[in-house]
Amino acid sequence: MTKVVKPGVNAVNAVDNALRKARSEGRPVRILFVCLGNICRSPAAEGMMEHICRDLPSGQRPELDSAGFYGGHAGDLPDRRMRMVASHRGLVLTHRSRTIHESDFDYYDLILGMDDHNISDLHDLAPTQEAESRIARMSDFAVNYPYADCVPDPYYDGLDGFENVLNLLEDATSTLKSMICK
Repeated sequence: MTKVVKPGVNAVNAVDNALRKARSEGRPVRILFVCLGNICRSPAAEGMMEHICRDLPSGQRPELDSAGFYGGHAGDLPDRRMRMVASHRGLVLTHRSRTIHESDFDYYDLILGMDDHNISDLHDLAPTQEAESRIARMSDFAVNYPYADCVPDPYYDGLDGFENVLNLLEDATSTLKSMICK
């Protein structure tokens, strides 16, 4: 039996702070998903979150985007394998890859990195301590995968790697949705 855990304190605090900021401004929360190339994990997280939030009233649906640190894929659609595997779950991934910018910390309330390297790079990019408080690890929300310490990069794996990423993201985005709809 899989042990179900709750998101860690840092993840909960980041979501609470994001909600407080968004509600004080009378708008939905703004979430940015970040990975290395913005062609596999982060656009899949964006698409999955959009998919699971489709039942929310438009004024409550979070504003979503994704970005990456590597600019070599700028303007590209997500990896064809990710789009194919995602389509089997009813997800249509149309995001165009872009790089993250320091200004994203001014706009987004919550910035979710896919692995420790992304988290470290996000902390390096954050212009202030307050901006750093917006950063959380995506896998911290995957409560049904308590031993997953990251959302692994499936780029060099087979289709099973892409399926695994979507399983983790489905769990994590479901948890995230429940937290932002409280």
